[in-house]
Amino acid sequence: MKSLVRWGATWGLIGSTLLGTVLGASVPVLALSEQQIKEKLDSVPVYLITNDKGLPLSRALPEGQNGQKGGGSVTGVYMSRQEAQAFINELKNAKGKDPKLDAMVKNLQVTPVPMGVIYQQLQQSKNQPNRLLFAFKPVEQEIKGAMELLRQSGQQVTQFKSVPVFAVRFAPDKGYVPIKLTADNQQLIPLFLSKQDAQGLLNQVKSKNPKADIQVIDVDGVIKTLQDKNDPWLNQVVLVPSPESREYIKTLPRNSTPNTPAAPNRNNSQPAKPQQR
Repeated sequence: MKSLVRWGATWGLIGSTLLGTVLGASVPVLALSEQQIKEKLDSVPVYLITNDKGLPLSRALPEGQNGQKGGGSVTGVYMSRQEAQAFINELKNAKGKDPKLDAMVKNLQVTPVPMGVIYQQLQQSKNQPNRLLFAFKPVEQEIKGAMELLRQSGQQVTQFKSVPVFAVRFAPDKGYVPIKLTADNQQLIPLFLSKQDAQGLLNQVKSKNPKADIQVIDVDGVIKTLQDKNDPWLNQVVLVPSPESREYIKTLPRNSTPNTPAAPNRNNSQPAKPQQR
């Protein structure tokens, strides 16, 4: 997929990000188009378990489940390549499999796809009966980190049902902390799939902004905001893959015409005085 190829040329290390200023927001814009939303989501790889023909491993849903009329199916979408592979290994090592299942399991593989492709498929099939549904499998460590942050903010939570996203704010009642790329003077608002990455940015702003914190969102809320809101700053939003996924992205072939903003590092970003929105 072209989106996968582009990743190899667009994402570098995010841990050394530096602050920038927020772009002016004087010109109103319309809500993002479906294509623009897909392109933002394309920066994040997700992982399907597929057979040797590329078809995802799925299970049939009982009639009436999740609004299905019967005949629909669901497949897992992993946020971690390692966890997807671990599930395959578990199936392969299971004892007592019948011969047909054993033959099927031998051909299973982890197939990375851009998250935007999953979003696009859901949008195109949302009114179709018996469609394939996607059940996201968040990284357990990130779920624990999200719940810890929510509890620290005073919320009583016992579970987190979606994929957590972490955003760094100047303060709970202030705007999001941006980063600046000096190579093309581009400024972005990062939404991290890793608490560790968000903590790294928070550590850099905490001394000058003592009330700065990490807000826990979920990927469904991010998508809904991109679909519904008309705020110009949403054009600056970029989803930052986890460290594990960035390591995978670095193994992909490079492309000379990337469509996704490059992640900043010490060589192409510089600090600037932040301005709250």
